[in-house]
Amino acid sequence: MLFGRWLKCFACSYRVLALSLNFIKKIALKQTLYMKQRVEEIDFLKCIFILLMIVFHLRYIGDTYPYAKSLVYTFHMPAFLIISGYLMNVQKSGTQFFRAMGWIFVPYALMETGYVLMSAVLPVRDRVADLSFLLWADKLFLHPLGPYWYLHTLMLCGSTYYLVNRFSCLWRTNLAVLIVLALCYAGWSCVGILSLPNALYFTAGVALRRSRLQFLDFFRPSAWAVIPFILLALSPNNLDRALPEGILLTYLAMSIGLTLVRYLSETIKQTCCYIGEHTFVLLIFSPIFTMAVKPLANVFAFDSSGMLFLTVSLLITLIGCFILAWVIDYLHLSPYFWGKERMMQPFPKYHAKMTDN
Repeated sequence: MLFGRWLKCFACSYRVLALSLNFIKKIALKQTLYMKQRVEEIDFLKCIFILLMIVFHLRYIGDTYPYAKSLVYTFHMPAFLIISGYLMNVQKSGTQFFRAMGWIFVPYALMETGYVLMSAVLPVRDRVADLSFLLWADKLFLHPLGPYWYLHTLMLCGSTYYLVNRFSCLWRTNLAVLIVLALCYAGWSCVGILSLPNALYFTAGVALRRSRLQFLDFFRPSAWAVIPFILLALSPNNLDRALPEGILLTYLAMSIGLTLVRYLSETIKQTCCYIGEHTFVLLIFSPIFTMAVKPLANVFAFDSSGMLFLTVSLLITLIGCFILAWVIDYLHLSPYFWGKERMMQPFPKYHAKMTDN
């Protein structure tokens, strides 16, 4: 009798365990599907903001539409920093994490060096008057020149966050971690090597990641976001990322972007997500092409709107950046430039056809 009761108890326990495992499996599957959707949405946002960055790095467009440039500069890089903070993975070992940071630094260092050298020769806005080793070191490690400041900010914010997180046992709560992190960024800002507003946008992404909210639970798609966005955008006093109005513009821009993706065809959506997946390539190489296409402004001078120049220049920049990355892959130089075997991934539809075959 005792053995029979024990056997029944074991059978009941086994059933409960099996049901629990099945329930956990369903939750994990649901979470995986959500993560896939979330990554697609984030990649789309990254595509929108990287394209805006390229467009307004075209000097002719920036000079033709200065107000639009001020508006875009209010939200596009803050949005990038929020996404970067949200995606920053600090659950790696120190070796893994700083190796990843190192392979951001290598292309950054090469391209920043090239940008400094070119700025000493070409008539650009950030022209370098007296080129020297100390000036080069200052631009590389402390005060980057031109568009590569974002990568400098990303590495500095990411590395600081990783170190603060490693000692999170001392801070006990997420709020304490975020306060310590913000204080560290304030310290970097005081010595002049980091913009505090930019760092706080990165911190906002970190805060969202450490909370129980998913990305799409906080950044909600809404077509109604267009109305307050336009109202805020009408006043030049609101075009400052450090102001509450600038923060709200950033949130509304992300909400509008998440709304747009719902109405795109699958092909356009995949193309945008592919661009968003390769924003690092565009961040590294786009300055080459935004400088190279300057003479096209004279070619398309008959179009006073600048839209023809914008379209052609944007296409040249996108295609040129991807060709450069592909050539690096083809020559097997990616392990020495990106720290990985291959940078350019197959386009989703092409990859799917290859898989089916």
